[in-house]
Amino acid sequence: MRRGKALPLAPAANATAPYNEGFEYNKNNTMRRPFFFLSALCCALLFSTARAADEQPVDATGIAKRVAPCMACHGKEGRAAPDGYYPRIAGKPAGYLYNQLVNFREGRRKQYPLMTYMVQHLSDAYLHEMAEFFAAQHVPYPPPLRIDVSAATLERGRALAMNGDPARKVPACIACHGEKLTGVNPNIPGLLGIPRDYINAQFGAWREGMRRAVAPDCMGDIARSLSLEEISAASAWLASQPAPADPAPAASIKLPLACGSAVPPEGK
Repeated sequence: MRRGKALPLAPAANATAPYNEGFEYNKNNTMRRPFFFLSALCCALLFSTARAADEQPVDATGIAKRVAPCMACHGKEGRAAPDGYYPRIAGKPAGYLYNQLVNFREGRRKQYPLMTYMVQHLSDAYLHEMAEFFAAQHVPYPPPLRIDVSAATLERGRALAMNGDPARKVPACIACHGEKLTGVNPNIPGLLGIPRDYINAQFGAWREGMRRAVAPDCMGDIARSLSLEEISAASAWLASQPAPADPAPAASIKLPLACGSAVPPEGK
């Protein structure tokens, strides 16, 4: 995979290819074999350890060993892998991580079948434990990659992230993800330290219905209201921003619109 340069988003009309062309999917939306076998091995290891642990009482001292296979894809301590495909999960709000694990388990996130396989038999308690572990990993952010786009594109991305588009009722990124874009506890993720390719791919999945949240699915609505050029500009600007000195999520925020993914997870 090329690094530091965004890959083109698939056209919205092409329902068979909602991902970036450079990701490990072929034209039939199935994973290429080398990627599949490597990922399958990682997930099989995690599934076997998770299944065994799920049958035992919760052991807080053993969770690091039980989630170690996650790091084969998401990087050491969940800080993200260098290939630009797997996102940073370290330090994300625990409620957000838990909700995403549930979304995979319940079939609302369909673009990564191996994630669904990994969590489909795990209990809520086990998913909470996994989420809490990675939320507690406060590791340094890498410096942002240089994004090869025009100054006008970066400015358009900055305007969308900071101001939104009031005429179309598109909220600014900071209106939901926090003034510093580092997320909001308990369940809104930060947007910094994420590869541009991954951001583009998620917007593609939202547009095509391959990634959904509990209704109302605010991000799906926002993604479908933006043009591909706007998404590309926003992802370029976000991926080029350094993390602040204090990257901790904000304590709270008043959302500008109803959003099912912002509902506190059950039991919290």
